[in-house]
Amino acid sequence: MTLPLVVGVDGSDSSLQAVDWAVDEAARHGLALRLVHASLWERYEGALPSSGLDRPSERVPTEHIVASAAERATRRDPDVKVFTDVIPEDAVETLLREGNNASALVTGSRGRGGLPGLLLGSVGLAVAARAHCPVIVVRGDSAGLAGGHERILLGAGDPVTSGEAVRFAFREAETRGCVLDVVRAWRRPAHDVIGAPEPDDAPGLLYEERAAALLHAVLHDAAADHPGVRVRGVTAEGPARRILVRRSAAADLVIVGARRRAGHFGLQLGRVSHTLLHHAYCPVAIVPQLV
Repeated sequence: MTLPLVVGVDGSDSSLQAVDWAVDEAARHGLALRLVHASLWERYEGALPSSGLDRPSERVPTEHIVASAAERATRRDPDVKVFTDVIPEDAVETLLREGNNASALVTGSRGRGGLPGLLLGSVGLAVAARAHCPVIVVRGDSAGLAGGHERILLGAGDPVTSGEAVRFAFREAETRGCVLDVVRAWRRPAHDVIGAPEPDDAPGLLYEERAAALLHAVLHDAAADHPGVRVRGVTAEGPARRILVRRSAAADLVIVGARRRAGHFGLQLGRVSHTLLHHAYCPVAIVPQLV
């Protein structure tokens, strides 16, 4: 991968946390880091006095935001190349456009103007739901953010829409030299009675076997391309979103695929992705698949 990692920065603690995570990620993959601040609100907010005759006063706080983020990134790893840009446009539209020339987009979980009751900022949610490149929302507890679990978690979805997510997960596990845990959730149909005696064909077992077959189909090609990656594939009964949130407590990154329909410009985010973005215990990667 030669395209840079693009990080949306806004001066919030959450975005600086995203910068720290992105620096480490860029170093692992040998990528440059591009820090972008985009906002239409700077013209309305109180501006600091200009320090030069040729600089509009409203640019001072925005330049301070990216300069501080760049300095933080360089202190964390001087070997990572850092570029910055200030764009006076809508943050969501800017990041979506930047994603066309990025290996991935990285955002914090909360914006500077976020309301206390919101678990995920509106910019992060919109970008994760619309981008055509991987989006990583940096969130979670201290253990998940520190990356000490040495474990990547992949939620295995439909083979038709999971290809990009699977390849992303294998590359990530290979680069980190860590275990890749892959989970395929399954559930009984609503008409099955829990606890009732099962007939000879054991339908509960049948559903689990189908899940195992789908898991094998999802992993087959990528596993062959990355033979050095240690893979632990499991099937689990229950809602996928709850299973993945629970298992994210022992992971450094949780990855799920997302369907992107060509020509559709609205939010395209399923219940599993939405739940992880709000409740996961570690950073969340949403990897789109165009269908």
